[in-house]
Amino acid sequence: MKILVCISHVPDTTSKINFTDGDTKFDTNGVQFVINPNDEFGLTRAMWFKEKQGASVDVANVGGSETEPTLRKALAIGADNAIRVNTEATDGFYVARQLAKVIQDGGYDLVIAGRESIDYNGGMVPGMISALTGANFVNTCIGLEVEGDTATVTREIDGGKETSTAKLPLIIGGQKGLVEESDLRIPNMRGIMMARKKPLTVVEPIEANQETKAVQFQKPAPKGEVTLVDPDNVDQLVTLLHTEAKVI
Repeated sequence: MKILVCISHVPDTTSKINFTDGDTKFDTNGVQFVINPNDEFGLTRAMWFKEKQGASVDVANVGGSETEPTLRKALAIGADNAIRVNTEATDGFYVARQLAKVIQDGGYDLVIAGRESIDYNGGMVPGMISALTGANFVNTCIGLEVEGDTATVTREIDGGKETSTAKLPLIIGGQKGLVEESDLRIPNMRGIMMARKKPLTVVEPIEANQETKAVQFQKPAPKGEVTLVDPDNVDQLVTLLHTEAKVI
């Protein structure tokens, strides 16, 4: 089985976010970037297929050279090859077109993408890839087993879970549940050294329209001051909840 894991290069959730040029561009100064968490769950599941079933695992990313450390980390975790499409990842449809070309050229049986990235939270790329390649698609995937050319997939739905089967080739939008956080892997020294020798192929983008554009970013409103109430002063607490918080 040949697997491709789509990797997004995203800011660490602990990073302090700022914008420049009149709040139209993201300020990357001082920001630590990581593998998108939903993609990391998928990569860890792919490694299980590699170890248990002998699958090959490639990773792919759309981005500039600054994203290569993130790809190298994926290689250090255990992926066999990395592919970087040499263009800025902006519009979701544009990214999906680039990844669809990688998938079609690579002949992958299973494509694991995160259901969304934690920077733009668009949640659109996996479904668009499915439409562009004609492969089956399951979103919000929290369980995945493959036997022969058939996958058994569990996905999260409102109020519960749904289990179904699908034929390969298959694209999934994965999330926590494919593996648990305790299963995520930290690259060891041997993996880091081996990653330096693994192939990282840079390909040029295909012509594709960028259908959307971020016009301006806006930070959430700052949190208000905290009012401390003596635990014995229930009347004051009730008054504040009624007149200021307006929750009762």
